[in-house]
Amino acid sequence: MLDAAAAWALRRVEPETAHRLAIAGLSLMPAPAVAPPDPLLATELAGLHLPNPVGLAAGLDKDARALGGLARLGFGFVEAGSVTPRPQAGNPRPRLFRLPEDQAVINRMGFNNAGLEAFAGRLDRRPAGVLVGANLGANKDSEDRAADYVAGLRRLAGKADWFTINVSSPNTPGLRALQGRDALDDLLGRVAEARPTDGAPVFLKIAPDLTDAEIVEIVGAARAWKLDGLIVSNTTIARPDDLRSARAAEMGGLSGAPLRPLARRALQRVAEAAEGQLALIAAGGIDSGAEALVRIRMGAGAVQLYSALVHHGPGLVRAILSELADRLRAEGFTTIAQAVGTLR
Repeated sequence: MLDAAAAWALRRVEPETAHRLAIAGLSLMPAPAVAPPDPLLATELAGLHLPNPVGLAAGLDKDARALGGLARLGFGFVEAGSVTPRPQAGNPRPRLFRLPEDQAVINRMGFNNAGLEAFAGRLDRRPAGVLVGANLGANKDSEDRAADYVAGLRRLAGKADWFTINVSSPNTPGLRALQGRDALDDLLGRVAEARPTDGAPVFLKIAPDLTDAEIVEIVGAARAWKLDGLIVSNTTIARPDDLRSARAAEMGGLSGAPLRPLARRALQRVAEAAEGQLALIAAGGIDSGAEALVRIRMGAGAVQLYSALVHHGPGLVRAILSELADRLRAEGFTTIAQAVGTLR
């Protein structure tokens, strides 16, 4: 009832204000001191020991302010960011829009965050027992965006459990061009030189709007430069014809339920090209245990969500975990790993 009441109240506040209130409330909650909901859900991904495979996608907690509270919702791992080397204000408001008729969100935030130094300080005070990843971005006015990612890796080495190189946000002009093979080879070559020596995994987050040929190129680059995995996928710049909300024409990245078909297609193509050589995290339109299992069976070792919380409230995480465990058992799986890739 408290979860439902909180969700109801926040949905009646301007979206970005609601976002800030949610982070403020979660920042006051301590990290959980409880066992994972079901031992069946414990798994490993790229060397990370996850209490469950349902994680928070980047974007909600850009400055790593509410790590304990987010873990308390039931997330097995929390990705904070995107963080850029220097603080930046992001794009002008309004820049965050709910599409309730479509169970979707559009954002054009523009990597608003307090910068690496503030982020690093909060990771130094992170709660024990919470797996935290750092999603790295580049400053909008940077003359060398690859150097920005290198700066993030070096400043946060030893502080984050994994890193995500985010080259797929549609809200920083020119950023997605880093997904082209020549630019990607330059970026990933420099990332390879700057990788933390503690073995923290490095993922690349890609867009759902890529062609099959582009996906093959990206997967080839990720394998060549020995990345640990890919996150599939970020928000889309597409606008499906069946969107009903009056906000559907707003500029920015679309996420939530309408992203599901694109994210599924991208995951399928990535899984085929990766041939089991990369760890995959699925994101985009995941709002149930059934959908989480579909993505796992398509080849993802874990999943992430964010937009679904806007429409379903904080109780969604534990509902997904319960349904996922039930469905795994019903289909005869005794571990997450057994289910990965069984739909190919």
